[in-house]
Order: sequence, then C-alpha cells, then structure tokens
Amino acid sequence: MRIAYGAEMKIWRLKQHGDPLEQLELVDEDAPVPGPGEVLIQQEAVGLAFPDVLSCRGMYQVKSYPGFTPGGESCGTVAALGDGVTGIEVGQRVVYLGSNGGLAEQVVHAADAVFVVPDGVPAETAAAIPINYCTTLYALRERAKLQPGESVLITGAAGGTGTAAIQLSKAMGATTIAVAGGATKVGVLRDVGADVVIDHQETPDWVDAVREASGGGVDVAYDPVGGDTFHQVRRCMGWDGRLLVIGFVAGIPEYKTNHALLKSYSVVGVHWGASLPRFPDSLGEQMHTLLDMAAAGTIDPPLYPPYAFDQASQALQDLADRKTHGKVVATF
Repeated sequence: MRIAYGAEMKIWRLKQHGDPLEQLELVDEDAPVPGPGEVLIQQEAVGLAFPDVLSCRGMYQVKSYPGFTPGGESCGTVAALGDGVTGIEVGQRVVYLGSNGGLAEQVVHAADAVFVVPDGVPAETAAAIPINYCTTLYALRERAKLQPGESVLITGAAGGTGTAAIQLSKAMGATTIAVAGGATKVGVLRDVGADVVIDHQETPDWVDAVREASGGGVDVAYDPVGGDTFHQVRRCMGWDGRLLVIGFVAGIPEYKTNHALLKSYSVVGVHWGASLPRFPDSLGEQMHTLLDMAAAGTIDPPLYPPYAFDQASQALQDLADRKTHGKVVATF
C-alpha cells in the first residue's frame, strides 16, 4: 500500500468536556509519519467502550483534555514501516491497544506493541478483543482464580464486557448466570450461550433466582454495573466467593464490609490497565491467547451493528445512553 506522506486525513477531536455527540468533531489534519520503531496503520475498525465516554466527559481516572481522540483499541493494515522495524510486514493486518487516538483514518504505533491478526479473524472481531476480553481474562484467571465447575454471575451481561465474561467463563468450564434487561438483550445472552438467563425487567428482585440457579450462592460475580446492582450482587455471593469489581456504569456504591465477613466472601478489585506496567509481558500473552481463541472460534465477540467512521460520535452517545448491546465498533 502506497502512502503519500503529508496528505490529509480525517480524525475525531474533542472540543471540550461533555457528551460525545455534542463535543466531538470530525476534522482534517496532516496524516502522521512513522518514526523509528513505529508502523503506520491504515485503520479498518475501532472498538469503542464506556471509558471513551467517560474520557469525553472528563470523568475517567486517566484525565483527558480538549483535543482528545477516543478509541483505545484498533485493527488495521500496516501501510508503512519506520526505520529499524523488523518482524512486521507492510500489508499485514494487526490489532493494537492505545491510550487513545483510534478514531483516525491513519495512526502510528510502536511496532513492538502490535499483534498480527490470524487469518480468518475479521477486523471488527479483532478490534473487539483488547479491552473487554483482556480485562475479563485477567479478572477471571488472575483475580478470581476461576475453576472448572464453579458458577459465575454476570451483570450488565449483554454489554461488551458481559458477553466476554460469558464466553471466557464457559471456556474455563464454569456455569454462567447472566442478567440483562429486555427481550433484545436477553436474546443476546442466549445467542452467546449463557447457561441461565435472567431478565431484570421481568424479575427486578432477581437475587432468589440466582441463589436457586447456583445452589445457594455463586462462586464468582462479575459486576461492571455497580450502583444499586452491586448490592443485589453481594446478596448472591456464596461462601468463599469472589465478587469482582469491574466498573461503575450505574455509579459507585457505598458498601458495609460486615456483609463480606458474615458470608466469608472477598471483594476483589480489577484494574487491568494498571496491571500492565506492573507485568509488562502480560498484554502480549493475553492477546496471543485471545487471538488464538478467536481463530479457533472459542470466542466470538457479538457486535452491535457497526457504525461508520463518520458516525462515531453517535456511536459513543448511544453507548453512553445504554442503547447498544454487545461490542460497539466503528468501521472505515
């Protein structure tokens, strides 16, 4: 692929903190040029996640500023190599994780931090893996020490992290109990293969249903929702269970620790992003594991109908308004 250096490209930029639909604008800028040790990537698909929404609003733990470009996980084709790059070839499809900047037609990235996508894995699928599936693999394997035969409760289960938790829990031999609201999202859970599906709109007090399905309480809970949902989750915990704190889509709950003492379960924080600098080799191991699983069909991220690149601000707004399910992806 021939790249004309100095040509213009389109990129999304944040004007000021606020809702994505109001504060993101699509602008023209000079295309980047790869420096030593970098590759130039022609973007094909960008995975979008709730942290992108929080960053637009100035509410994420890693502070963003005007000029910010959302999109922390991307897949594209290598278009040019910087000096000294080996082991990567022009024309290869790669997936990578970045702190931001994916919503641009072209991106430069460190060559040693891109991962070659196996044949047969579509760009949209590859872009849906890094954040949701790496977070979930870290949560279930390293933090929960999930074992075959255990039960896993998953809230917000029709979202990107929730569906990842269903697929990876099942791949690890666990029984999954998935909670979501409404017929469409419940249908997603069944399609993904959840063992027990609970519609919280039909059953607002679903604690008893979870207890019954798990034989008295779950071994592991995976909660990206927080808020009042967290308090229902903790009532579902079994003896010696592990309640994974993944995120706070519905707000940060206040918690009285005596409940954990009485039922002898653990509340376990999961900050995958902060684990990466502490364990520098972990991202490569996780990505290779997950890409191999995708190539084998063991995991297959369910995608919300992809948005076009020029509709990315609407995609993020729909994500913020909880109108989507599965993984939200923008394609070029």
